[in-house]
Amino acid sequence: MKLSTRGRYGIHTMYDLAQNVDNGPQSIKAIAERGGMPEAYLEQLIAGLKKAGLVTSTRGAQGGYMLARPASEITVGDVLRALEGSLSLVECLDGEDCCDKACACPSRIVWQKLRDGMTAIVDGITLQDMVEDYRRIIAQEDTKT
Repeated sequence: MKLSTRGRYGIHTMYDLAQNVDNGPQSIKAIAERGGMPEAYLEQLIAGLKKAGLVTSTRGAQGGYMLARPASEITVGDVLRALEGSLSLVECLDGEDCCDKACACPSRIVWQKLRDGMTAIVDGITLQDMVEDYRRIIAQEDTKT
């Protein structure tokens, strides 16, 4: 499975908002510059994240975007589902009627296990976990130098 640019940039965007939660609303321009993303593409991603209820916006000169909930309540899975849709690796897991063998397919069991394992992992990682993990990595690097 390969994660699309939408998913990768979406995770980076949400991480950025979590990391800057104490700095107030963040502009598209600031997020794009920090993440090395095109502003126009980021606007599309933010729209999807806002529609999913993961991001809120504030208008005005000091306006921008913020997390809709605490970083500890938003998972990587929430972000990926908002931008990528289903986390299933194959279509047959999203509906019974896409294949004649859906009920008796030996491969389907494998795909279900993969989906369930991946779902458990991405739903077990919050944005707060990402921020704390990154801080730990930086602290470890600082002690080495």
